Amino acid sequence: MNSAAKLKRLIKSVFRSQNLAVLATHHKGQPYTSLVAFAASADLKSLLFATTRTTRKYANIRADSRVALLVDTRENRDTDFHNAVAVTATGRAAEVRGAAKVRLQKVYISRHPCLEEFLKSLTCALLRVKVERYHVVNRFQNVMELRVR
Repeated sequence: MNSAAKLKRLIKSVFRSQNLAVLATHHKGQPYTSLVAFAASADLKSLLFATTRTTRKYANIRADSRVALLVDTRENRDTDFHNAVAVTATGRAAEVRGAAKVRLQKVYISRHPCLEEFLKSLTCALLRVKVERYHVVNRFQNVMELRVR
Protein backbone atom coordinates (compact mmCIF):
# COMPACT_ATOMS: atom_id res chain seq x y z
CA MET A 1 0.00 0.00 0.00
CA ASN A 2 1.42 3.40 -0.98
CA SER A 3 1.82 6.31 1.44
CA ALA A 4 -1.23 8.21 0.08
CA ALA A 5 -3.42 5.15 0.61
CA LYS A 6 -2.07 4.73 4.16
CA LEU A 7 -2.71 8.40 4.90
CA LYS A 8 -6.29 8.14 3.58
CA ARG A 9 -6.83 5.11 5.79
CA LEU A 10 -5.53 7.04 8.82
CA ILE A 11 -7.78 10.04 8.06
CA LYS A 12 -10.84 7.79 7.71
CA SER A 13 -9.99 6.10 11.00
CA VAL A 14 -9.79 9.46 12.79
CA PHE A 15 -13.07 10.59 11.22
CA ARG A 16 -14.85 7.36 12.23
CA SER A 17 -13.76 7.86 15.83
CA GLN A 18 -14.96 11.46 16.19
CA ASN A 19 -18.32 13.22 15.84
CA LEU A 20 -17.18 16.82 16.21
CA ALA A 21 -14.78 19.08 14.37
CA VAL A 22 -13.53 22.59 15.05
CA LEU A 23 -14.50 24.83 12.15
CA ALA A 24 -12.33 27.89 11.53
CA THR A 25 -13.67 30.86 9.58
CA HIS A 26 -12.83 34.54 9.77
CA HIS A 27 -14.41 37.96 9.58
CA LYS A 28 -12.21 40.79 8.31
CA GLY A 29 -9.11 38.88 9.34
CA GLN A 30 -10.34 37.98 12.84
CA PRO A 31 -10.34 34.17 13.25
CA TYR A 32 -13.49 32.53 14.57
CA THR A 33 -13.91 28.88 15.59
CA SER A 34 -16.97 26.74 16.23
CA LEU A 35 -17.68 23.14 17.12
CA VAL A 36 -19.68 21.37 14.42
CA ALA A 37 -20.96 17.85 13.96
CA PHE A 38 -19.40 16.66 10.71
CA ALA A 39 -19.63 13.85 8.19
CA ALA A 40 -17.13 12.91 5.50
CA SER A 41 -17.80 11.60 2.01
CA ALA A 42 -16.39 8.14 1.32
CA ASP A 43 -13.79 9.59 -1.08
CA LEU A 44 -12.74 12.28 1.47
CA LYS A 45 -13.34 15.02 -1.11
CA SER A 46 -16.14 16.59 0.93
CA LEU A 47 -16.87 17.30 4.57
CA LEU A 48 -20.40 18.21 5.64
CA PHE A 49 -21.80 20.15 8.57
CA ALA A 50 -25.07 21.88 9.39
CA THR A 51 -25.83 25.25 10.92
CA THR A 52 -28.66 27.74 11.00
CA ARG A 53 -28.42 30.62 8.57
CA THR A 54 -28.37 33.15 11.43
CA THR A 55 -25.02 32.02 12.86
CA ARG A 56 -21.76 33.92 12.71
CA LYS A 57 -20.05 30.97 10.99
CA TYR A 58 -22.67 31.02 8.22
CA ALA A 59 -22.23 34.78 7.69
CA ASN A 60 -18.45 34.40 7.69
CA ILE A 61 -18.62 31.65 5.06
CA ARG A 62 -20.94 33.71 2.88
CA ALA A 63 -18.38 36.54 3.00
CA ASP A 64 -15.34 34.28 2.42
CA SER A 65 -15.74 30.58 1.69
CA ARG A 66 -12.22 29.60 2.81
CA VAL A 67 -12.39 27.39 5.91
CA ALA A 68 -10.42 24.85 7.90
CA LEU A 69 -11.76 21.97 9.97
CA LEU A 70 -9.75 20.26 12.70
CA VAL A 71 -10.59 16.75 13.87
CA ASP A 72 -8.40 15.12 16.50
CA THR A 73 -8.22 12.11 18.77
CA ARG A 74 -6.96 13.75 21.98
CA GLU A 75 -8.21 12.57 25.33
CA ASN A 76 -6.61 15.27 27.54
CA ARG A 77 -3.96 12.89 28.83
CA ASP A 78 -0.17 13.03 28.80
CA THR A 79 -0.19 10.19 26.26
CA ASP A 80 -1.78 12.56 23.71
CA PHE A 81 1.64 14.03 22.97
CA HIS A 82 2.62 10.70 21.41
CA ASN A 83 -0.68 9.04 20.54
CA ALA A 84 -3.10 11.75 19.40
CA VAL A 85 -3.67 12.35 15.71
CA ALA A 86 -4.88 15.70 14.37
CA VAL A 87 -6.34 16.13 10.90
CA THR A 88 -6.83 19.60 9.44
CA ALA A 89 -8.84 19.89 6.24
CA THR A 90 -8.67 23.10 4.22
CA GLY A 91 -10.98 24.07 1.41
CA ARG A 92 -14.02 26.10 0.48
CA ALA A 93 -17.48 25.81 2.00
CA ALA A 94 -20.85 26.48 0.41
CA GLU A 95 -24.46 25.67 1.16
CA VAL A 96 -25.67 22.53 -0.62
CA ARG A 97 -28.79 22.97 -2.75
CA GLY A 98 -30.93 21.02 -5.20
CA ALA A 99 -30.53 17.30 -5.88
CA ALA A 100 -27.13 17.22 -4.18
CA LYS A 101 -28.75 18.38 -0.94
CA VAL A 102 -31.10 15.38 -0.81
CA ARG A 103 -28.21 12.97 -1.44
CA LEU A 104 -25.83 14.61 1.03
CA GLN A 105 -28.49 14.96 3.74
CA LYS A 106 -28.64 11.16 3.76
CA VAL A 107 -24.87 10.98 4.30
CA TYR A 108 -25.08 13.48 7.15
CA ILE A 109 -28.11 11.88 8.83
CA SER A 110 -26.57 8.41 8.62
CA ARG A 111 -23.65 9.78 10.66
CA HIS A 112 -25.80 11.91 13.01
CA PRO A 113 -29.36 10.51 13.17
CA CYS A 114 -30.08 12.60 16.28
CA LEU A 115 -29.71 15.76 14.14
CA GLU A 116 -32.26 14.82 11.46
CA GLU A 117 -34.97 17.16 12.75
CA PHE A 118 -32.46 20.03 13.04
CA LEU A 119 -31.11 19.39 9.54
CA LYS A 120 -34.56 19.38 7.98
CA SER A 121 -35.73 22.61 9.65
CA LEU A 122 -36.29 25.55 7.31
CA THR A 123 -33.65 27.67 9.06
CA CYS A 124 -30.89 25.07 8.76
CA ALA A 125 -28.29 24.99 6.00
CA LEU A 126 -26.25 21.95 5.04
CA LEU A 127 -22.76 23.08 4.10
CA ARG A 128 -20.19 21.15 2.12
CA VAL A 129 -16.49 21.82 2.31
CA LYS A 130 -14.77 20.86 -0.93
CA VAL A 131 -11.50 19.74 0.57
CA GLU A 132 -8.33 20.88 -1.17
CA ARG A 133 -5.83 19.28 1.22
CA TYR A 134 -5.44 17.50 4.50
CA HIS A 135 -2.64 18.09 6.98
CA VAL A 136 -2.16 15.20 9.39
CA VAL A 137 -0.03 15.39 12.51
CA ASN A 138 0.80 12.38 14.65
CA ARG A 139 3.48 11.51 17.18
CA PHE A 140 3.42 15.19 18.22
CA GLN A 141 5.40 16.57 15.28
CA ASN A 142 5.21 14.15 12.36
CA VAL A 143 3.40 16.18 9.65
CA MET A 144 1.99 14.71 6.44
CA GLU A 145 0.00 16.31 3.63
CA LEU A 146 -2.59 14.85 1.29
CA ARG A 147 -3.77 16.93 -1.67
CA VAL A 148 -7.33 16.08 -2.64
CA ARG A 149 -8.07 18.31 -5.62
